[in-house]
Formats: sequence, structure tokens, C-alpha cells
Amino acid sequence: GDLVYKAIIARYSRTLATTFAAGVPLIDALESTAGATNNVIYEKAVMKIREDVATGQQLQFAMRVSNRFPSMAIQMVAIGEESGALDSMLDKVATYYENEVDNAVDGLTSMMEPLIMAILGVLVGGLVIAMYLPIFQMGSVV
Repeated sequence: GDLVYKAIIARYSRTLATTFAAGVPLIDALESTAGATNNVIYEKAVMKIREDVATGQQLQFAMRVSNRFPSMAIQMVAIGEESGALDSMLDKVATYYENEVDNAVDGLTSMMEPLIMAILGVLVGGLVIAMYLPIFQMGSVV
């Protein structure tokens, strides 16, 4: 849910920042970024943004109209467009959301560790019982 959403925004921002910083025109950068989102909904949204930008609309307005991007990302894009440092601002958005994803994954990992340990304990205990139970039963028969 939220983790996937943040990962998509991070991937979109990082890819667009990298391609735009490399000198690729914004329209072409948006086209290549659409496929990098790995999500059909966002791919369509980015292609719509590309069409809007191609007709002369600012990137920030096209992103806002798509209703797929958080307000923080849109505000950072607006600042980047006004200051002429769009690639830098997109890079900061990507870094922010990558950190959010990393923190969420770390939280999930720390919550899953005790569960995994308990499951492994049950499995090992079951194996030990399965190995020693026949030995104990043979001892009681004799």
C-alpha cells in the first residue's frame, strides 16, 4: 500500500532527475520515466503528464492534475521549475522517499524477526521430537 506508493514516487523522481540532469529534454525524460515506474496506473499518469507538458503546461500543474503525486513532491517540483534547478529538487524528492521506504522496510524487518525465530524454533523442536521420540519409545519397550 503506502510502501509501494512511496517506492513508486522515489523511482519516478530518481529516474526523472537523472535523465533530466543528463541533458535529456523533459518530454523525452518523462517518456522514459513512465516505464520505469513499474506500475500501470503511474505509467498512464506519467504519459498524461508528458502530453500536458508537450502542450506547454508546467510540470507542477500537470502533476497536480494527475492526482497521483503527493503535495510535497509537487511543491518541490514547483520550486525546481521556478529556480531552474528541477533535477536537483527531483533528486531531493527521490532521496526523501527512498529514506521513507528504507525506514518502513527496516520497521517491517524488525517486526518479522521474532516471528521468524518462533517459526524456526517450532520447526527445530519438531525435528528433535521426531528424532528422539522413537528412541525413547524403544527404551520403554525393553
